[in-house]
This record gives sequence, C-alpha cells and structure tokens, in this order.
Amino acid sequence: MSAKTGFFAVIAAIVLFLINSSMFVVDETEQVIVLQFGRPIGEPIKDAGLHFKIPFIQDLKKFDKRVLEWDGDANQIPTSDKKYIWVDTFGRWRIVDPLKFYQSVRGDERAGQSRLDDIIDSATRNFVSENLLIEAVRNSNRELKTTIEEETGLGSQEGFQNQIDKGRQVITDAIQAAAAKAMPEFGIELLDVRIKRINYIEEVRQKVYERMISERKRIAEKSRSEGEGRKAEIEGEREKEFQRITSEAYRTAQEIQGKADAEATLIYASSFNRDPEFYSFIQTLDSYRKTMNSNTTLILNTDSDYLKFLKDIGK
Repeated sequence: MSAKTGFFAVIAAIVLFLINSSMFVVDETEQVIVLQFGRPIGEPIKDAGLHFKIPFIQDLKKFDKRVLEWDGDANQIPTSDKKYIWVDTFGRWRIVDPLKFYQSVRGDERAGQSRLDDIIDSATRNFVSENLLIEAVRNSNRELKTTIEEETGLGSQEGFQNQIDKGRQVITDAIQAAAAKAMPEFGIELLDVRIKRINYIEEVRQKVYERMISERKRIAEKSRSEGEGRKAEIEGEREKEFQRITSEAYRTAQEIQGKADAEATLIYASSFNRDPEFYSFIQTLDSYRKTMNSNTTLILNTDSDYLKFLKDIGK
C-alpha cells in the first residue's frame, strides 16, 4: 500500500511539474513569442493572461510593450555654414511587432537601442549638415531682445543676416520622418524624436565667449563714456547755475550796498548841513587817530590847517 502511494505521489508530482512548466503568464506590459528549438513559432502573444506551451521543447522570449526611451549620444556635426556643433537628441519608441523585432534585431531592447542609435544619428547628421546653424537653433525670425555675437551666425539685435526658411522644428520633424521609414522592417514604431541640446565645440565656444566678453566690455565702455558725458553735462549745468546764482547774488548785494551807501551819504550830507564845523571837527579827529601814534613823526608847517584844532586848544 505504501509503495502504491509513493508511486502515485511521484506520478502526481511529475504531472504537476509538467502542468506548471506548460503554463506561463503574460503581464500587461509584456508581449511574448514562443520559440521551439530556438525558432519562433506561431503568432506573438500580446494579450495579458494565462497561456500554455510545450514543456522542454518550447521556450519564451519576452519584450516590453510599453513606450521606451531612447537617449542618444551627443554627436559633432558641421552645419552647411561650417559651424561645428554638438547635437544631442532623444526619442520615444516601442516594439509593435515582436516577431519581426526578434528576427531582425536578434536581441532584446538593448539591441534595439543600438539599432536606433545608427538610424537616428545618421538622419540627424544628414539634416543638420544640410542646413545653416540658425535653422537648427531657431524656429522663427522673431527679433531677439538681447545682443547676439556675429560669431554665432545668429544675426544681431538690429536684425538677422540670414532669414529662417525652415527652423528647428521642421528639421526635427524631418529627422523623425526619415528615421521612422526604416523602423517597420525591425518591428519598431518611432513615436517621437527631439533635439535636446545644441552646443558649440570647445574651440568655437571659446571664440564665442571671447567675442561675448569683448562685446560686453564694448557696451560697458560705451555706458561709461555716456556716463562721463552726462557727468560733464551735469557739472556744466551746475557750474552755470552756480555762476548765475552768484551773479544774481552779487548784483543784489551791490544794489543793497549801493542803496545803503546812498542812504549813508544822505545821512552824512544831512548831518554835515546841520553843523558843518562839528562834522569837520569829527573827521579831523578821526584822521588824527588813524595817522598818528607814539611812533609817528610829523613835520608840518605851523600854518597848516591840519593842526588848527590843536592850536585852538590853548586859546
């Protein structure tokens, strides 16, 4: 009885193992192809759920069904106007035919990324090199508010030397369209391609920086020169206003002083007319005080009128 039980247990275990090996679950984010002796058979399985295969004979190859990210390496590309730039692109793609993808790419998503590198980078190089730099970096002829160096080839604040015929968006769409044409044979759908960054190579970038620095210095020098001119203008106006105020003040002071002198003269004249002898006496005494002191020696004739008041003292 124990031998039969053990036998049936072994048989049950083998059956369960075979059943378990024959079943597999496809996730909603996956799509599967069935391989038999390394060769794909049947149609790809894209529906999520429980599925079956032949144990030991058939194997599975799973691929992602979601939208995948492609991020390319920056490439050095010359534009048609001989400006060497670094162009960095990125895109979005997905596997729409896993059987064709497996047969053509012979790998997983990494192999698909490598194939995208070749196709998109080639299309990017072709379209960027066929156009001017200004076409690759701008979308319209809208005038910029900031000054841009001539070295960049993007024109200046006053207007562009080269008018834009296509623009960056048109070139990007052309890159995507050209690359998308080669994708169906790999079972891939290219959803989007965008230029992430455009930059000059180091040598050109240094020249651009030098030109930008020179331009900033020129603008700063112009501002300083205008400031110095304005300063001289303000100082001239200040000096002119100072001279005007001083002149008016001097004229007013002279008028006041003239009026005061005239008034004083009238007072002196009035006083003199009242008592001319007293006025003469006061003036003479004042002259004595101003002309004579202990160190003064005067040699005068005794008949001099200058000493007449001194002569009258003894009388």
